[in-house]
This record gives sequence, structure tokens and C-alpha cells, in this order.
Amino acid sequence: MEADIWPLYGLRLTTPRLQLRLPDERTLAELAELAAGKVHDDSEMPFSIPWTAASPEERKRGCFQHVLSTIADWRPEAWTLSLAVLHEGRVIGRQDVTSTDFAVVREAETGSWLGAAHQNQGFGTEMRAAVLQLAFAGLGARSMTSAAMTDNPRSRRVSEKLGYRPDGLMSAAVLGRARTFERLRLDRADWEAHRSVPVETAGLEPSALALFGAGSDAGVRESARKDIP
Repeated sequence: MEADIWPLYGLRLTTPRLQLRLPDERTLAELAELAAGKVHDDSEMPFSIPWTAASPEERKRGCFQHVLSTIADWRPEAWTLSLAVLHEGRVIGRQDVTSTDFAVVREAETGSWLGAAHQNQGFGTEMRAAVLQLAFAGLGARSMTSAAMTDNPRSRRVSEKLGYRPDGLMSAAVLGRARTFERLRLDRADWEAHRSVPVETAGLEPSALALFGAGSDAGVRESARKDIP
């Protein structure tokens, strides 16, 4: 895809085992196929938006549309960065970062999923660490948030490893049932104290920063390219 037209196609986040990038046409097709497969046990629903309750064909189409819509609807005042996660060249999941009025609040929220075959291998922690590096070091975030159902300990463990602290409870209707979510918050000091995954950032040029509403002086410039000294 043309990074000179949409600079975020040049963005790359690389960890020891993963690469995160905005999917091109081929990668998006692979991601959509993964979404059509197994993501969690049929008896569970770990997502506030129950997209996995749809048919495989609907999940495939929905994933495809979601990623394209994030580009079509992008504004510096309201954006979602939807990254494909690749391991050894294969798509294994998706990592999203969402913010409204980032230039003012300097805060964003993360959400993600992995194909069932790629879970319980530490990839969830690694991919979250990658976007935290982007947010804090690259964009100048002050805090990051996440949320997980209280009966989803796996997501909670990922957040705890990375330094998040509890930030209250909230309720939402999911498939006609009231579900309780725990909010979690990570500030810059706790992020710094818990960094353990090396992350390299490439392609975060001034034209890309402007799309985030971050400005050319955003972030910790000396650490925006590599996480752990």
C-alpha cells in the first residue's frame, strides 16, 4: 500500500517475536480468514462487542470492513489504529489502539484478539507492549487504559504484567446479559517501571504523528525507536 498517501502504512512495531503493522490487502485477507476461525471457546464471550457470535462468513467480512473503516473514518480528533500481528510472517491476531481528542487528553485504549492456536504463548503481552511503546515513547501519551470482563483472567494477567492498576468497574449489556468489566489504567511511571519487552519502532515520521494529533515533538524522542537500552 502507498505510505506516501497514508503514512501509517509505513509504521512498523517489532518485538523479539512479532511485527505489528497496518495490513495491506494480502495481510488483511489473511487476518479476515483468521477471524473466521476459532478465537475462544464457544461457551465464552470475552468481548464487549460480541463479534465472534456471528457466523464465520460474517466474522470474516466484519473484520475486513472494520480495518478499512478505521482508515476511512480516521481523524486526528478520533482514530483507531488497527494493526495486524505477525509471527514468523504469519498473521496471528489483531491489536487495536483507540483515542478521542488525543491531542488534549493524551490517553488511548487498547483492545486485541489472537487466533485460538496462538494463545497461551505470551504473544498477548508482547503485542500489547509494542503499542504501549508506540503510545508512550512515540506519541507522548500520559496514560493508557484497557478493560476486561471480571471472568477473563487471561486479559487481566497481561495487564498486570505490564503495570496496569485497577481503575474501577463498569457494566455493559452483552448478548442481552449484564456483564461486569474491570477498568485498568497504566500511567507513564508504571509503564517505565515494568518495561521488559524490547520494541523497535519504524516509520513514525512527522506526517504520521500529525495523523494521531500528536505533533512533531510528541513522545520521548530518545526512546521512540527502541524500548529497552
